Amino acid sequence: MSDDERGEEKELDLTSPEVVTKYKSAAEIVNKALQLVLSECKPKAKIVDICEKGDSYIREQSGSMYKNVKKKIERGVAFPTCLSVNNTVCHYSPLASDETVLEEGDILKIDMGCHIDGFIAVVGHTHVLQQGSVTGRAADAIAAANTAAEVALRLVKPGKKNQDVTEAIQKVAAAYDCKIVEGVLSHQLKQFVIDGNKVVLSVSNPETRVDDAEFEENEVYAIDIVTSTGDGKPKLLDEKQTTIYKRAVDKNYHLKMKASRFIFSEINQKYPIMPFSARALEEKRARLGLVECVNHELLQPYPVLHEKPGDFVAHIKFTVLLMPNGSDRITSHTLQELQPTKSVDDPEIKAWLSLPVKTKKKGGGKKKKGKRVEKGEEEAEPMEESSNGQGQGQE
Repeated sequence: MSDDERGEEKELDLTSPEVVTKYKSAAEIVNKALQLVLSECKPKAKIVDICEKGDSYIREQSGSMYKNVKKKIERGVAFPTCLSVNNTVCHYSPLASDETVLEEGDILKIDMGCHIDGFIAVVGHTHVLQQGSVTGRAADAIAAANTAAEVALRLVKPGKKNQDVTEAIQKVAAAYDCKIVEGVLSHQLKQFVIDGNKVVLSVSNPETRVDDAEFEENEVYAIDIVTSTGDGKPKLLDEKQTTIYKRAVDKNYHLKMKASRFIFSEINQKYPIMPFSARALEEKRARLGLVECVNHELLQPYPVLHEKPGDFVAHIKFTVLLMPNGSDRITSHTLQELQPTKSVDDPEIKAWLSLPVKTKKKGGGKKKKGKRVEKGEEEAEPMEESSNGQGQGQE
């Protein structure tokens, strides 16, 4: 079903308490799934096994919800678990035959999503596989991503524009002598739509243009920030590494190969809307069939991109609900202790970080004794040397 057709049904948004509950239920599952995946990340652990555990957990936990309702409610994985290591930027979720393992000192980017009735919560997190504080340029990249995320959280609010966020996160990255990685988009989320039309660009350049947009109350966004100590222009090295695809619902084509038709039929039945991993399909047949489907734009691939070897890459992604009383960040995870080499002295960045996330309630109501700070209303601190990495509010 297209976005327009869904709109005709009356679009459900955050004005419905049930919708808010579904977003928060999906977020609770994906936050716990992230915790589980992190606990499985050990030297010599196979990446594919960890990804599979993340997806299985989301399927099980979401599957146990809304079981006894009259109308069947779709629920499950909204974005397959990805574990991208070191200079690999994103979307690494290998096939079952892949033997790649983690090593001590690897920088891990975990990316995953869950949905309940099409209401999506995604999360991205960076973790270094080591004991003790993260130091040096790796710490700079992670601190840059985290501080940029904290600034974005405060600027993605009604009345602000997408361009405001794009400019601010680049300024934050530069303060840590890092780059925001090009080509990463933060999308509005709607029911069954993981890549809504309102978009925040990571880096504005002549090749990538998006429409100017203003954030509005009751919208939901997946804010996606990737930083690098390299040049921030990642490359596709090997198309065979691509395993995540999404059905392009507005495209049709009569496939010639039998393998392609078989795979496409399976995709339409099992994964008609959300991104999926080719791991879930029969491997030999999938490789053959997926190529024709992608060539004729029936599937949108999520390519595995790389910075140069030796570059440090960090990723933070969170889901935020633009509620009437302010922004509610529903997905995150606490970072390791960081000791970046840079500190943020820029007054504009400090001013952004001091903005409240929640808005104070206007008048009325009983007077409260003393001043109580709403959760999420406190100022964020830029990550300085020997910061403890607790910049990521909600656990």
